[in-house]
Amino acid sequence: MQRKDILDLNFTKPAIMGILNVTPDSFYSNSRFSTLDEAVKATERMLKEGADIIDIGGMSSRPGAKFVAYDEEKERVIPVLTELRKRFPDIIISIDTFRSKIADISLDNGADIINDISAGNLDEDILDVVAGYDVPYIFMHMKGIPENMQNDPKYENVVSDVLKFMFKKIRFLKSKGIEKLIADPGFGFGKTIDDNYKLLKDLDVFKILEIPVLVGISRKSMLYKVLDITPEESLNATTAMHSIALLKGAKILRVHDVKEAVEVVALMEKLKNA
Repeated sequence: MQRKDILDLNFTKPAIMGILNVTPDSFYSNSRFSTLDEAVKATERMLKEGADIIDIGGMSSRPGAKFVAYDEEKERVIPVLTELRKRFPDIIISIDTFRSKIADISLDNGADIINDISAGNLDEDILDVVAGYDVPYIFMHMKGIPENMQNDPKYENVVSDVLKFMFKKIRFLKSKGIEKLIADPGFGFGKTIDDNYKLLKDLDVFKILEIPVLVGISRKSMLYKVLDITPEESLNATTAMHSIALLKGAKILRVHDVKEAVEVVALMEKLKNA
């Protein structure tokens, strides 16, 4: 199977990853798509708005979320994946999973990227799967698991601690034969609100990793709790923080609102080239 590799783009400009949650309990209600038809329509809209990647997730990773059974995750993800691959053969599809079996069957059915919130810590066999298919692997920093990750997380220094984790993980992943790597600092995953802002403020230090950095801050609590609003009201805040992330070197934005994110990228590129 001929796959499209996002890393082949060399990130001449940042890429937009549109979120497609095929779950009933994601924290942002407007990102939940419970039927195949809804998922197809949402994908079509995101592609028209300029999404470079569609990220399919079959299990919520919001704070407090419990893991769903393998069969349930498979039944949510695979029909959507196969339909999207049939309807939109040229798109780049990412699968948001930590399970090796989901990764394996997804890649076998046309997925292009694996996006693992656990960086292989919850199911190390996923690393062998990714290495075998030679696809890009997004690995994220997370303290704990979604069910308990916000139970009083503590760091000596969140930026240096996450950076050390990334360096160590990159060496390990390369030893497993995985060369196509994308780092995600894990905003909101086992971090306090202050931790998240420290990470964003110093995001440019992650350039030292010499791999692309993905930022996922769209409509998250680090935004709406500070402003005392809801996720549904946090588009403006998201856009503001996306601008900062891009100025700090983010190469991929994982977003709920593709049109607005594409506009931010266009404006930041104009600013950079002024």
